[in-house]
Amino acid sequence: MNTPLWSLLALLSDGQPHDVHVLSQKTGFARTQLESLWRKMPPHIQALLQKHDDVWQLHQSLAIMSPQAVQKVAARYGLMAEVLPQTTSTNSVLLQLARTRTDGAHQRLCMAYEQTAGRGRQGRPWHNRLGECLMFSLAWSFNQPQAGLGGLALIVALAVCQSLRDQQIPAQIKWPNDLVLGQQKLCGILIETVPHQHKTSAVIGIGLNFVLPDQLDQPAAALTTVLPKVNTTEIFSSIIQKLTDYLPRFEEHGLTPFLLAYEQLHRDHLQPVHLLKNGQPLVEGTVAGIAPTGALRLQTAQGERCFVSGEISLRAGMVTSSPARGWSLLLDAGNSKLKWAWIHHNRVMHINKAAYYDLQKLVSDWQQYGANTALITGCAVCGEARMQQIAQALPQPIKWLGSMPHALGIHNHYRRPAEHGADRWFNVLGSRRYTDKACVIVSCGTAVTVDALTHDNHYLGGSILPGFHLMKEALAQRTANLNRPLGRPYAFATTTSNALASGIMDAVCGAIVLMHDRLQQKIGADNKIDIIITGGGASKIAQTLPAAFVLDKRIEIVDNLVIYGLLNWVENS
Repeated sequence: MNTPLWSLLALLSDGQPHDVHVLSQKTGFARTQLESLWRKMPPHIQALLQKHDDVWQLHQSLAIMSPQAVQKVAARYGLMAEVLPQTTSTNSVLLQLARTRTDGAHQRLCMAYEQTAGRGRQGRPWHNRLGECLMFSLAWSFNQPQAGLGGLALIVALAVCQSLRDQQIPAQIKWPNDLVLGQQKLCGILIETVPHQHKTSAVIGIGLNFVLPDQLDQPAAALTTVLPKVNTTEIFSSIIQKLTDYLPRFEEHGLTPFLLAYEQLHRDHLQPVHLLKNGQPLVEGTVAGIAPTGALRLQTAQGERCFVSGEISLRAGMVTSSPARGWSLLLDAGNSKLKWAWIHHNRVMHINKAAYYDLQKLVSDWQQYGANTALITGCAVCGEARMQQIAQALPQPIKWLGSMPHALGIHNHYRRPAEHGADRWFNVLGSRRYTDKACVIVSCGTAVTVDALTHDNHYLGGSILPGFHLMKEALAQRTANLNRPLGRPYAFATTTSNALASGIMDAVCGAIVLMHDRLQQKIGADNKIDIIITGGGASKIAQTLPAAFVLDKRIEIVDNLVIYGLLNWVENS
């Protein structure tokens, strides 16, 4: 993209309303020229623009700052800064500088709007589209050799995590230096070093998801799912302020003064985990804390051991050790697949899923956990034949639960509870783990269900509509010339594939907005309503809901909500 495009996009990227005349004045282009410029934006950016008379507004924030804004923040903390529209990797830019300068690279920032060869830990590629990810690198020189910087990754993670929490984003740290929301990755940090005699130049690369990527290789989280109108400059400035404060203190005092703060934000502190090395199981145990070197202290069956990060990856929950008595197995038998979770001490320890023709995964899991599993509880909407198939795969009887007239203080207003889908009911029970307010509960699976729960625990019922694939199949089978792949939803789709995707997504989002409005009228304007979304399409739904609708609402994306509903019932029954 050329310079005028960047200047226009930087002005709009805050997601706030902008008078088009002011945009014209700041960019130096007439309105007709701005219209022409906008048509040259990438399609996923074009689709974000909303125009109301003379006001332009993106319906979500983007991770884009003007070079002037970046340099202003950098200067505030004594840094030099460079903003590149596109580069291979901001880490590579600063590493090259560190290698070619005799004194290394020090106190320099490099930000890029797009990276063509971004990378993460263990050489993994880092991909994103324009505006989806805030990407920058900081070069910092230390007056000590690399061996003395063992806790640097943890200090950086702590600084970024605390910065986000200062902005009301409930991030946590996954050892050593990933930031997560629950089980989903929010931010990656890559630190690379260049030695200079007895000194070290460290290049700290940070990639922070603002918008969920279009194609996800692994579960991910994004800031705009928590705060749709994120202020990019405030986030960036807060991170730089914390880093420039912590890095000198770390060089002088090491990791020890920061250990308590790190452990308080460590998601898995005092929790069972297992470690992998090169993708293979290594060891499991309970996290006891962090050593002053940055190593993970793990209480194992053989006693306490310490592990440095290197090629080691951490996963929550136990896998290979013999479980203690009192474990239970929870089953969510849906229309197209079975999901299950092993529970111990009211904590999900292991979760998995499989298609009904491939229940060998369930059998394999039973070999690890089943000997000490005292209770199997499930809910099913899959039909009697599938339920018998599941029962045949397990050596113990299953207690299948259906929808109930009332449970856990929630009154079910469905006229005939026995006709009410068990998955919908346990989604309702599961929602109370995430909010005590009124809520609209959305499940996006083979079918999409949209249900309403009041703040005083009255489940009012809801609606059912075909899921994404069912809508697509119906159009393909019943309508001429529409048997084609789905595109992507746009505000004004101009291809048939995109129009199909837009119509399907509009139907789902429209059902959510309508249900919210009905519930608001029912309970009164003074009561807040949260939106809880589960299922495979949850992230895309959250991104597509109208900006004006999500502006003042809490939207929570929850994987496996039925499982948590079953867990609520088992805990309290």
